[in-house]
Amino acid sequence: MLVRMPPRLLAAFTVAGLAFCAWLLRLSVLVKLISNSILVGFKAGAGLTIAMTQLPSLFGLKGGGHNFFERAVLLAGQLGQLQVLVLVVGLVAIALIVLGERWFPGRPVALGVVVLSIAVATLLGLPALGVPITGDIPAGLPTLSRPALRLHDEEGIVPLAAGCLLLAYIEGVSAARSFAAKHGYALDVRQEFLGLGAANLAVAFGQGYPVAGGLSQSAVNDKAGARTPLSLVFASCAIALCLLFLTELLRNLPDVVLAAIVLVAVKGLVNVRELRRTYSLSRVEFWVAMVAFAGVLLLGILKGVLVAAFVSMVLLIRRAAVPPVLRLGRLPGSQRFADRGRNPDVEEVPGVLIVRVEAGMLYFNVGHIREEVLRIVAEAGQVLRVVVWDMSTSPYVDIAGVRMLAEVARELAARGIVLRLAEAHATVRDLVRKEGAAELQLPEGRVTVAEAVG
Repeated sequence: MLVRMPPRLLAAFTVAGLAFCAWLLRLSVLVKLISNSILVGFKAGAGLTIAMTQLPSLFGLKGGGHNFFERAVLLAGQLGQLQVLVLVVGLVAIALIVLGERWFPGRPVALGVVVLSIAVATLLGLPALGVPITGDIPAGLPTLSRPALRLHDEEGIVPLAAGCLLLAYIEGVSAARSFAAKHGYALDVRQEFLGLGAANLAVAFGQGYPVAGGLSQSAVNDKAGARTPLSLVFASCAIALCLLFLTELLRNLPDVVLAAIVLVAVKGLVNVRELRRTYSLSRVEFWVAMVAFAGVLLLGILKGVLVAAFVSMVLLIRRAAVPPVLRLGRLPGSQRFADRGRNPDVEEVPGVLIVRVEAGMLYFNVGHIREEVLRIVAEAGQVLRVVVWDMSTSPYVDIAGVRMLAEVARELAARGIVLRLAEAHATVRDLVRKEGAAELQLPEGRVTVAEAVG
């Protein structure tokens, strides 16, 4: 049967097409912009965000709002309408899940709580007492049909689908990386595009909305003891069986019990210990995590992660723009050289200054590097004959970097000082020769620092 696709089906089909294109183009490389520090803040913010979406159900309130703080304000304003019985049921469910996980690790405790709550709700007539339940669930599986592909029927469907894919991919991979780090397994982030594409293609034929992996559902699955993707196959089969045969039994499931399951599952996402550890290791990385945390709370999961990734890149570029320029000295009794700041026992070589830049030399940092090198030359406080530039920590030098080296060589030559490059990588030596920077007097092969010092 051929049917014209409504907008939701067309969006799902377009998401599938874009996902397959992204897989072919290997766009998963963009995920590398999301650092582990971002993930720490993301998990904490996402955990609190998900918890805030479930708290209204725990209190028997309507809730509302679009971000964490708006939801919190609305929830606080509704607390006067709190339903005590609903809260009691929710707290009992949470207690049973927590205690059950402690007493029966690895067992489907949440499933037992669901069955028990349905039985109690039915026997005690909790729906009649005002406890919200799932209610009637349409029975049966969706009808499969071959959709008519007419993208021109809906304007703006491609940008909408691209936004859906970006949200699904960023959130899905961020959640997947969190669980991969927790359990110590490798993650193929490119494969996520295939998964999203296949799922949305199936949805398009099954007359559904665009779909994606959810952090809260993944947390519940992980909490239930799932260890392999096969758990999703069993979950899908269980859902199909429920839709076919158990919808009548599920109608009395209290909503608050579902909220309790999610609340228990996401509590592990807020890892205060990891935040403290990040703070002790690197203040910069900690503030990146805090940007992700605040961004998720204020803007939502997708925008929060993107803002944190942007801030992280800005900080990375800033650090690369002002790299440290070190002054080296010879380690006593050896031909090795080390930073004088960290090794005060190093020896100076008379008439020779040795410098090293702890970064590549690129167009946006060559001005800083030049100023720092000339400052160190001026502060040397001795009659210099040679400046040796250790290039071992500068694996990449662009055209602006080569020209800066030539300019420094000319300035030093005007003072009667020779500039020698040491440990220059092959690609750097090739670029120097192509640029024709004769001032650098680059030898054919790679020269060590000890050889350049003489």
